[in-house]
Formats: sequence, C-alpha cells, structure tokens
Amino acid sequence: MQHEPSGDPPYGAGAAALAEFREAVVITLPAMAAATPFAFLLGALATDKGLSTFEVGLMSALVFAGSAQFIALDSWQSPPAWAAIGFATLVVNARHVFMSASISRQMAAFPRRARATAMFFLADEIWAFAEARAARRPLTPAFYLGLFALFYANWVASTVVGSYAGRLIRDPKVYGFDFAFIAIFIGLIVGFRARPGFAVTIAASAGVATAVHLVHPGPLSIALGAAAGIIAAAVAADTTGAPGRADDEAVR
Repeated sequence: MQHEPSGDPPYGAGAAALAEFREAVVITLPAMAAATPFAFLLGALATDKGLSTFEVGLMSALVFAGSAQFIALDSWQSPPAWAAIGFATLVVNARHVFMSASISRQMAAFPRRARATAMFFLADEIWAFAEARAARRPLTPAFYLGLFALFYANWVASTVVGSYAGRLIRDPKVYGFDFAFIAIFIGLIVGFRARPGFAVTIAASAGVATAVHLVHPGPLSIALGAAAGIIAAAVAADTTGAPGRADDEAVR
C-alpha cells in the first residue's frame, strides 16, 4: 500500500483541518444511514417503556452506545433493576476497554486532555474508521472530530425523533434495514483483512459467540466472543511477529 506524501499541505493549517474534518464526515455517511432506522426504533421502544422524549435524548447523549441502550431497554421494568441493567451493559461494552487501548496508541497528535474526551465518543464504527485512517497516515484531532460529530448528533436527534415517529418502523426487517446495519459491520471487519491472523480471529470470535448464544442467549455471547477473538489475534501476532497494517479501502 502506498502511503500519502507527508509534509505540510500547500494551504493553511486551518484549511487542512477543515479538509480532514470533511473527509471524515463523508466516510461516516453510510454508517449513519444504516444506524438511523435503529435510532428511530430505539426512541419508540424507550417511549413504550415510559421514558419521556427528554429522557430518550438524554440517554442517547450520555450513553451513545446502541447495543447497550437496546439491552438496557430490554431489561427495563418498573421499578428498574439497576444492578441487572448495569451488569448487562458492562458485559456488552467491555469491548470498549480494548478498543480504547488500541486507538490511544494512534493519538500522539492529540492534546493530553482531549484524549479522554475523544474516548467518550468511541463507537464501533468510529474506532474502525480511525484505525483504518491511522494505517495510512497519522490520526489527527480534526479527522477524529469529523468521524463522531455528525454521527453523534444524528444518533441523538434520531432517537428523539423516534420517540415521536419511530413506531412507523416497528420491524426494521420489513424494510431491509437490519441487513443494512449488518452490512456496515461486515465492511468494517473486512477493512482489517490485511492483519495477520484475520481469518483465525474471525473464526474464533464467531465460533465462540455462536456456541455461547446457543447455550445461553444474551449479552454474554458478545463478551466471550470478543475475548476469543482477542486471544486468537494475540496468538497470531506472536506467531507472525508483526502487527500488520489495516487496509481501509473497504470502509471508505
């Protein structure tokens, strides 16, 4: 893979940052389109559980994790079982520990105080796009901002809209939206196909997650599948002796 030439661009730093911001926004547009119907549905489900429109928007703004939000709503009852909801969310979001450890290595250009803030907006899609960018050239704050700014705003706004109109999309499968969301994640995964041990990692993660789900359906399958993939990737890295580079063309 050819790396883009380094050095200062022929225009000012402000224009360069704006160009990177715009590039990142364009990259996230397909992911936003796939996530929007599910944000509508999330808003509708939250309203059915008794949350107000303000609470729906606040939940998305503070949590910003679709899978965790759906699981929390699925476990919601009156009065809420906070311990059960917290544990399920912790299990599902445990992957963020590894994603943040991975992407933090690419944030040399970020001010120290900005790194913690950046981690708050670290969703699966944003992590994958950021890692793909870092494989080509250094990750910059402007590019990272472009990855999450519109994505985050769209997710929050769409859940709020969904609290009013989301009941119109009660079943995303009817419109094929479920496949669109899956297709986005397949694209993100394929974007890392150049990594050593890619096939082994995917097979281990998918195999363990499927086996656990068949025995005990629930969020535990996600956590154990992720753990299996991490172990497989670590073994593959030790075997090859090189971390590899991600080919991001599939996620552009």
